[in-house]
Amino acid sequence: MHSFFYRLRAAALAWLLWGLTTGTLQAQTAPATSPDEPQRYEIGGITVSGTRYLDPNTLIGLTGLKVGDKVSIPGDELGRAVRKLWEQGILGDINVLVDRIEGQKVFLNFELKERPRLSKIYFTSISKTQADELRNKIKVVRGKVVTDALLSNTRQAVRKFYTDKGFMNVKVNITQEPDSSLPNSVELVVDVKRGDKVRISDISFIGNEAVTDGKLKGKMKKTKEKKPYKFFNSGKFQRSDFEDDKQKVIDFYNSQGYRDALITADSLITVQDEYSYRWIGTENGKFGIHKATVREADKLVLRLYVEEGPKYYFRRITWAGNYLYDSKTLSSVLGIKEGSVYSKETLDKRLNYNPTGQDVTSLYMNDGYLFFSIDPVETRVEGDSIDIEMRLSEGVQARIKEVNIAGNTKTSDHVIRRELRTLPGDKFNRELLIRSQREISSLGYFDPEKVGLNPVPNPADGTVDINYTVSEKPSDQITLSGGWGGYAGFIGTVGLVFNNFSLRKASKFSNWRPVPGGDGQRLALNIQANGTQYQAYSFSFTEPWLGGRKPNSFSVSLNKSIQRVGTSFDASSEQSIKVNSAAVSLGRRLRWPDDYFTLSNSLSFSQYKLRNYPYFQGFNNGNANNITFNTTLARNSTDNPTFTRRGSALSLSVNLTPPYSAFPGAHPNVNEWVEFHKWMFDASWFTPLGGKLVLNTRAHFGFIGRYNDSRAYGPFERFKLGGAGLGFGGSANFLVGTEFVGLRGYDDPNDAFAIPTARQNESGGIAYNKFVMEMRYPVSLNPAATVYVLGFAEAGNAFDTYRTYNPYKLYRSAGVGARIFMAAFGLLGFDYGYGFDNVIPGLNSTGSQDRSKFHFIIGQQIR
Repeated sequence: MHSFFYRLRAAALAWLLWGLTTGTLQAQTAPATSPDEPQRYEIGGITVSGTRYLDPNTLIGLTGLKVGDKVSIPGDELGRAVRKLWEQGILGDINVLVDRIEGQKVFLNFELKERPRLSKIYFTSISKTQADELRNKIKVVRGKVVTDALLSNTRQAVRKFYTDKGFMNVKVNITQEPDSSLPNSVELVVDVKRGDKVRISDISFIGNEAVTDGKLKGKMKKTKEKKPYKFFNSGKFQRSDFEDDKQKVIDFYNSQGYRDALITADSLITVQDEYSYRWIGTENGKFGIHKATVREADKLVLRLYVEEGPKYYFRRITWAGNYLYDSKTLSSVLGIKEGSVYSKETLDKRLNYNPTGQDVTSLYMNDGYLFFSIDPVETRVEGDSIDIEMRLSEGVQARIKEVNIAGNTKTSDHVIRRELRTLPGDKFNRELLIRSQREISSLGYFDPEKVGLNPVPNPADGTVDINYTVSEKPSDQITLSGGWGGYAGFIGTVGLVFNNFSLRKASKFSNWRPVPGGDGQRLALNIQANGTQYQAYSFSFTEPWLGGRKPNSFSVSLNKSIQRVGTSFDASSEQSIKVNSAAVSLGRRLRWPDDYFTLSNSLSFSQYKLRNYPYFQGFNNGNANNITFNTTLARNSTDNPTFTRRGSALSLSVNLTPPYSAFPGAHPNVNEWVEFHKWMFDASWFTPLGGKLVLNTRAHFGFIGRYNDSRAYGPFERFKLGGAGLGFGGSANFLVGTEFVGLRGYDDPNDAFAIPTARQNESGGIAYNKFVMEMRYPVSLNPAATVYVLGFAEAGNAFDTYRTYNPYKLYRSAGVGARIFMAAFGLLGFDYGYGFDNVIPGLNSTGSQDRSKFHFIIGQQIR
């Protein structure tokens, strides 16, 4: 800009001198003034020169000047015009020249130089794959003007691409070459010199005495050393991650009472490792002992200089402004004792939000005091002790005015509203607000990661509006489930599951897209088959809110299955079992002990038709009838059905048949009318361990009893352990009349090396227990495909009699696996398990038991 005014001033002086020498300027038209003093002129004309492809009239319009305008020379008007042209980013040079002056009119010429446009971009010295990745990251548009900013951004993008991969010494050189095929266009040639990949070889802290280097390194989540034994640490250095990790180190110091801790400096040292070795051979035509030097890739050494400062402790904590609760109650909720280590993190958690217990803010906000606020003020610091005064503003109770829901494109509003604990007119309650969010997530119709809630306070009238936002995800499924057994081969299931069905909308043809949905009902149709050996058909319908007013669920189901043994299906020699069953159930949500509890009752009838069936001991031919009443008490407080992070699921169920043996004139055939009582207990706990890692522990128990000790246990509803728990093994029954329980690392029931109870007693055991521990880590929480990996250890066993029952005699296994949940297909499971115990007594390590098992599951969770 200074050069512009210098050129303008020089032009004006030259014109003035020319006028004086030629006598064209009259004394009366130009009073004697200093050459630097501005003169006002009227623009008589504007021209543009130096452009080939840009429209001159458009450029003149961009200057903001027009013929007839008054300008000062020198002055600000021309400077503003130049700035406006520069702002377009299409010009490489701008000069303003005074073409001529006629009286009080000045004629201006804008001498411009156009910037070229981009036609192509090439990368040299790198692979084609990396070049394609860089093009996608840079996103340079063909035809865009090549500006300094574009070149700088391209250079920075390339440099960041390689520094993220560990190439700290990357050099980028960009040259412009004219493109002969396009006018005013250039090709950018980006030459990349990556250099050697640089890894962090050592991280050390200087000045730390209270905390070891190892513990401080552990607090750095992304900045890690690259060591041979650290397989999952890349050792890459990224400045932004490093700054975040330094703050994590300071946060840890603060949580340990070192509130004055600082990282005063850090240094990043590049080290080049070299080593020499000797070798015998010929080099440069000479045979002998030669010496060579090898330089390894550059390594980084990080040094962090720490000032810990003194360790502080809480001393006196006082309260001011509290009227609703006395100081003793608030101190009890706060739970910080005098002499405790001073920690801002702990203080904030106990004051504002404690996920594992009550905090002071929740105490008020759960009672409607939305406008409550608290400010902890350090009133005195003496030595290593700190006094704090809690200054409260309780405000007034707020009531909910409106509850708004947005984002549900398929699911009806009433399906969401009936799950809410925050209703218009109620007092605001933060706990119930979070609970409502959890209930919406548990429906399974929305992405649980995107269920939002936003309270909007209205201080003027003491009310609050609650805004919920949801994002629909596919919930209907094409169900595919299957498994493989040696004798049975592949057994698969194909079906349709509509998890958000609407019977109410079924009467209108326009709602069938492809089926009516949005009312939260569940309709399932399934066919399971293995050719003519095994076939099963099922239908079920569930209404979760019967009547629409209370959460009373109603379900009805119909099932038919046929199983044939062997390959000969001649009517005279057929070995088969056919089962027809129907069930109806009614459940409701309880209010006590809390509303996580549900109680459900069902009545079912099953008819078994056996023809030369060889796998139930003492019962091969005839019909058996089973009328069962089931009652289940369950509690489920898990937060997400797809990938659960916290909460628990407990279930106690009892199956009871009528005690036929106690009836007068009871038929001696114990299998004509099946009688038993069956008790099942399942418990599962989810505990977050930090970050995304979750621990899942489970315990499962099952027991079958009889009403009359003089009668033997029947063959139905027994337990078999082993394999994936799908229930089809080598030579025995598949899914009919038996409870199959998975135990990874061991054969499916009835295979050669199955657990003895399942192998020796074809009917299965009358008692079982199983214990599981899993570590889960999510790879992707995308609702279209939720993926997590797991490591497991489990143990279990089933027993023929209660006399042999021993809860400590267990078959143990461990392994790894993965789960993939796709909305359209349900759950896919892969597990690799190793069984530690012999299933045949006396079998040694040279026996033929295959201890490693690979389990593949579609559509079923392992119990």
